[in-house]
Amino acid sequence: MTAAPEIVELTGDFYQDPHAIYRSLRTRGPIHRVRVEGVLCWLVVDYEVAKQAFVEPNISKKVSSPEGQAILAKNGAADMFNSTISDNMLFADPPQHTRLRSLVAKAFASRAVRDLGPRITTIADTLLDEMTIRERVDLLDSYAFPLPIAVICELLGVPDDEKDAFRSWTAVVVNDSATIEARTSAGVSFFTYLTELIAKRTDDPRDDLLSELIIAKDDDDRLDQQELISMLFLLLAAGHETTVNLIGNAVLELLRDPQRAGRLRADPTGIPAYIDEILRCQGPVHLATARYTTAPITLGNQDIDAGEFIMISLAAANRDPERFAEPDRIDADRDDNRHIAFGHGIHYCIGAALARTEATIALTRLLAKVPVMSLDTAAGEPTWRKSLLIRGLAALPVRLAPPVDFTALTIGYEGRQPSMA
Repeated sequence: MTAAPEIVELTGDFYQDPHAIYRSLRTRGPIHRVRVEGVLCWLVVDYEVAKQAFVEPNISKKVSSPEGQAILAKNGAADMFNSTISDNMLFADPPQHTRLRSLVAKAFASRAVRDLGPRITTIADTLLDEMTIRERVDLLDSYAFPLPIAVICELLGVPDDEKDAFRSWTAVVVNDSATIEARTSAGVSFFTYLTELIAKRTDDPRDDLLSELIIAKDDDDRLDQQELISMLFLLLAAGHETTVNLIGNAVLELLRDPQRAGRLRADPTGIPAYIDEILRCQGPVHLATARYTTAPITLGNQDIDAGEFIMISLAAANRDPERFAEPDRIDADRDDNRHIAFGHGIHYCIGAALARTEATIALTRLLAKVPVMSLDTAAGEPTWRKSLLIRGLAALPVRLAPPVDFTALTIGYEGRQPSMA
């Protein structure tokens, strides 16, 4: 038996520069007992141990169960998870997870999802046309945030005359700075709308993901209405957040490296590899969603009792120097970039291909339509959101045109001699 480890207290600095803390923790071992924001858990910071934790049969994701809720409450994490959102395949174990994923995978493999690229391009171009009439913008608010919501509208087949209302509800539901009252009200409206839309698509299927989810079946098994609504909430909550912050993080690194931006603008074929390296080095998911032990286990040479809360740091695992050479450097030419930004094992993100497609198109169109872009230094250095689950910026202020020095122009004009011609 190993000795009880000390509890590492993670302070506010953890959110702004977690990698400095991870480098220190890795020198002392692959897994640590930590407390952050009152939450006590075992934190995995090692690539191989993270993969082991993802597939360990005695680690469960059923956080919405009475047992799961009790364990989260015991470790100060009860408020981290909403039962409506967690009642889906992301927070399920086999055989329930196996059944749900099999049904949902059929829908995600449909033509409605595979052929979405041209519509994403059109949506991106429309947003960019609106954005580029201004000199200063928050790129998250103007582009990265509305793009995935518009794509979700397309996926679900929301009619054009209902899209504005749909976007207004969903924008509030996924906004963690909105008041509880506002989010509750928007959530009720969203739930009611989805119930009505499911009824319409059941009677009149279309070529969209919602129709595919409704008709997807395995023998005589189908998703029931509650499972459908939970899946749609998951699509909104998980699919939206990850794509917004993948786009934002990718753009931030290009703003910090204009030469790379120039190369990708000249040769967009390199953008998919760049997106994959952003997923590894600056991915949008910081810590994987909650897990807990159902029996005593040994993980990373550490004995862990049953009923313990486990968090896996994707951010730390993907910068493990034992797995990736020069892990803190963005290198889109890596020969082997098998990161775990989308998880590992049975819970590997089912929307990974769609997220990559959205981010690739978003960046390709941005570079094509915005020839000059820089960080708006007047707004200060970008800061990271205070979130355990999401690694994303609070805002991304940019200038879309270089500043004009009118004083220099005036001096230049006044210094000229009149022509004698």
